[in-house]
Amino acid sequence: MKNFIFLLFIGFTSQTSSVRVLEKENFQVLMKQESQVIDFRTPEEYALGYIEGAILIDYKASDFQASISALNRNVTYLIYCRSGNRSGKASKIMDSLGFKKIYDLKGGFMNW
Repeated sequence: MKNFIFLLFIGFTSQTSSVRVLEKENFQVLMKQESQVIDFRTPEEYALGYIEGAILIDYKASDFQASISALNRNVTYLIYCRSGNRSGKASKIMDSLGFKKIYDLKGGFMNW
């Protein structure tokens, strides 16, 4: 039993996350490379301002999971929300679905 638990622990610790939280300056550098920016705020928040080139996927929408699942998992995604809370949760979902490169804007749009 101890060996099983040890092997299970090693399996969990060897997994690496594809999510990185970036400062605004590093986020802007990656925007100049081939990537897709995703805004996880509501349509009302998006209408008040957004990062140029961002597509809107409302984290609170009933079809959120389907919208995320339809994305190409091999593309580099630069994600944000208002403060970093929703994008942090979304990044974990994306990571669990096998997305390879996810960069979350630290502090969200409020930091932009």
